[in-house]
Amino acid sequence: MKIEQIYTGCLAEAAYYIESNGEAAIIDPLREVAPYLKKAVDQGATIKYIFETHFHADFVSGHLDLAKQSGAKIVYGPTAQTAFDAYIATDGEIFEIGHIKIKVLHTPGHTLESTTYLLIDENGNEHCIFTGDTLFIGDVGRPDLAQKGDLTMEDLAGMLYDSLNTKIKPLADDVIVYPAHGAGSACGKNMSKETFDTLGHQKEVNYALKASTKAQFIAEVTDGILPPPQYFAQNVAMNKGGYESLEAVYQKGLVPLNPQAFEDLANISGALLLDTRDPQVFAKGFIPNAINIGLNGQFAPWVGALVPDLKQAILLITEEGKEQEAITRLARVGYDNTIGYLAGGMQSWQAAQKEVDTIESISASEFENAYLENENISTLDVRKPGEYAAEHLEFTLARPLDYINEWTSSLNPAETYFIHCAGGYRSMIAASILKARGISNVIDVAGGYGAIKNTNLKRSDFMCQSKLMR
Repeated sequence: MKIEQIYTGCLAEAAYYIESNGEAAIIDPLREVAPYLKKAVDQGATIKYIFETHFHADFVSGHLDLAKQSGAKIVYGPTAQTAFDAYIATDGEIFEIGHIKIKVLHTPGHTLESTTYLLIDENGNEHCIFTGDTLFIGDVGRPDLAQKGDLTMEDLAGMLYDSLNTKIKPLADDVIVYPAHGAGSACGKNMSKETFDTLGHQKEVNYALKASTKAQFIAEVTDGILPPPQYFAQNVAMNKGGYESLEAVYQKGLVPLNPQAFEDLANISGALLLDTRDPQVFAKGFIPNAINIGLNGQFAPWVGALVPDLKQAILLITEEGKEQEAITRLARVGYDNTIGYLAGGMQSWQAAQKEVDTIESISASEFENAYLENENISTLDVRKPGEYAAEHLEFTLARPLDYINEWTSSLNPAETYFIHCAGGYRSMIAASILKARGISNVIDVAGGYGAIKNTNLKRSDFMCQSKLMR
């Protein structure tokens, strides 16, 4: 028996490759399926099943392409309804993979079709559970995504409590928990950086498994849930209804454009100019109106949070050789309308003597000096509300990047704004968006709050009451 967790850090997502005696199964595959096919070929195995724990909201699954290319059967849990051919399992149903078995445990709550898959090994022992978004390490799935009609978040939280207490907690303490996500995912609020654990340890440390009553569980699980990113509902629809193949997305997007062709297409297409380079490299020179979301961070989730329309045409500016990676990571969250990229990157643009814009980026010590010279400077802290509430500078305004589309209109285009996040990734995203929207006087604080804390700003400037705005 072989179990491999395939963890993708930029999405905080875990897929699983399971194999026994020449047969394999994939759980919650990402959209690019070549790695799973290669693993099976390398091991001389045939992929028999593709198990989906639920209709994912934070990424587009690879179930359709993988089924087409491998001949495997797509399996969902009870109540799931799809627009494509899939097997809808019943609660307690068992699937055989070589010498092992997978038992279906219907665990609604995160969504109505959410299902946990219990692996029973060659000796008949209950070895591990693949919990999807039902149970995370340190948390449980948010219960607000499947609300409809009279079904409320509290109703779903109550279902989740019942699922955990009737289907999962009775399992042996040595059963291993393999979830679909880790820290950084928006599918929960308190996930651990660990990506698996024993069920027994989770019973000891996971707040959601320690709740003594259903009422306590509902109150704790629903407290402090932020609105889901805008792309979540659209990803669910794609996972239920289908989508075009990744090869078709590549064919449309991997189109090299010289600077003039790039500029012409940008002018007539209404495309978003998406620059995926490092924030500090971007700041030194970029195409006017381009938005910076770097590939070296949580690229796809931030695109999903900030670009409302999945059908938005996108033109890419990347480091040379990074075009396909950018298109792949966009497609993971459903952005399939990349229409080309700048051949030769910014070097070719500058060689053609095209217009270049910049964003001033200063060190934390320079920011300190600016404040000491003028305590009335306008400073935007674009971290998440929880980060700001935990600790922040007294004179800063909380303007979470997640909600930039809501608060941009409150800014004064004639004013100068210093912008910081935790480390410098999100602040450059914010600065580039604001500049593209006519807020021209933006100054990025490189290194973010982490660097600012190492300056000599007086301690009273920290740990102050939140000035939250959404």
